[in-house]
Amino acid sequence: MKANYIDGAWKASDQSIENINPSDISDVVDRYARAEKRDTEAAVEAAVKAFPTWSRKTPQQRADALDFIGSEIIARKQELGDLLAREEGKTLPEAIGEVNRAGQIFKFFAGEALRMAGDLVDSIRPGVAVEVTREPLGVVGIITPWNFPIAIPAWKIAPALAFGNTVVFKPAELTPGSAWALAEIISRADLPHGTFNLVMGRGSVIGNAIVEDSRVNAVTFTGSVDTGRRIAATCVGRMAKFQLEMGGKNPLVVLDDADLDTAVNIAVNGAYFSTGQRCTASSRLIVTEGIHDRFVNAVTERLAKLVVGDAREAGTQMGPVVDGRQLNSVREYIEIGQSEGAKLVYGGDRLQLAREGYYLAPALFTETTADMRINREEIFGPVASVIRVADYEQALEEANRTGFGLSSGICTTSLKHALHFKRHAEAGMIMVNLPTAGVDYHVPFGGRKDSSYGPREQGPAAIEFYTTVKTTYLAG
Repeated sequence: MKANYIDGAWKASDQSIENINPSDISDVVDRYARAEKRDTEAAVEAAVKAFPTWSRKTPQQRADALDFIGSEIIARKQELGDLLAREEGKTLPEAIGEVNRAGQIFKFFAGEALRMAGDLVDSIRPGVAVEVTREPLGVVGIITPWNFPIAIPAWKIAPALAFGNTVVFKPAELTPGSAWALAEIISRADLPHGTFNLVMGRGSVIGNAIVEDSRVNAVTFTGSVDTGRRIAATCVGRMAKFQLEMGGKNPLVVLDDADLDTAVNIAVNGAYFSTGQRCTASSRLIVTEGIHDRFVNAVTERLAKLVVGDAREAGTQMGPVVDGRQLNSVREYIEIGQSEGAKLVYGGDRLQLAREGYYLAPALFTETTADMRINREEIFGPVASVIRVADYEQALEEANRTGFGLSSGICTTSLKHALHFKRHAEAGMIMVNLPTAGVDYHVPFGGRKDSSYGPREQGPAAIEFYTTVKTTYLAG
């Protein structure tokens, strides 16, 4: 059994989490210790005690530690990518790419530790100078989802450590393997005991214990809207800082003037890669009348050729859904779409392959409207729906007709429409002739409306959440 990591030591537990391979449900990846509330409290206590030491380390010492972590992740990307694909179900190339991205993130924030800057300005009063600096917050609670089990932890843990905070990290219970492997690497980075802590277990137990603990100065969370709202209410109640990333219902607009092959490639990538289990997935395909039929036919033909199979087998283009509960949820949405009058033109069936897994044929709906649940609620699976519109103006209106606002894309050869869409699309990230999924680590990540709350993640913008500002007045 793989143990939790608390106060610089591996701590066993009486209970364990069985990690199942969704490509082959007879394959148990490993067993991982399931922490209890008392373990979380011990982790928070260790982080509190470690904060004075870690926060006073020099920028170079923090940078060296993060660079070590990033370098080892990248050196082991094949091994760790295989583990990720095995436990989560994204294809091996996607998994290796995610691991490599995690390593790049740690190395980027190693540099950010050295780039922390302040301002020295003249006061409005004679003989007084004003110094504006940033300082770490203290203990940061990190709660991450299962769909990017090493990249999302990396882009939260790395800036937290880079700017001098200590960490209590709770990964998703569905995918503990990648989190544990990351923690094992961090455990050898010569951090003071208690600087980084891993507690694996139920969100209702571990997550709540982190969020409710008055010693946790800030909470960063990626997950569902309902859970995010509960976290926000609790943090506001005890005046703790919080940052939320909560999903999307992302539109991809395809205009008549779009290059058809480009639009189809972008739509299939955005909607179905990673089995559609991305908060940035293109779940709403908003298509103008002139290209609609050709686009639908071309996407359908492409889906018929899409290879669904074991995530680690060569040639697989789409792996399984992450587990049985998620599979049932996605299939229920497919039934809901049909009951609402949408036309299922392709897929949606559970697939029986050589090894039993949670396989689903990619599903495509047409003849859908904005008021249908399949166009309003996040399905988080390989399902996309087409909304037919008359022109660009109606396409933009439909794109913005959602309670989410994470990523919004457009396929067009018109500079006029691209620039107008960039300005008027109500989302945090805009993609022009690119999939709505797929972002860089050195620029801000985040959205509007129900998708995000608080300062942006990733890139230099991360400093806004993980530090607090101090203004010092100096008399000569």
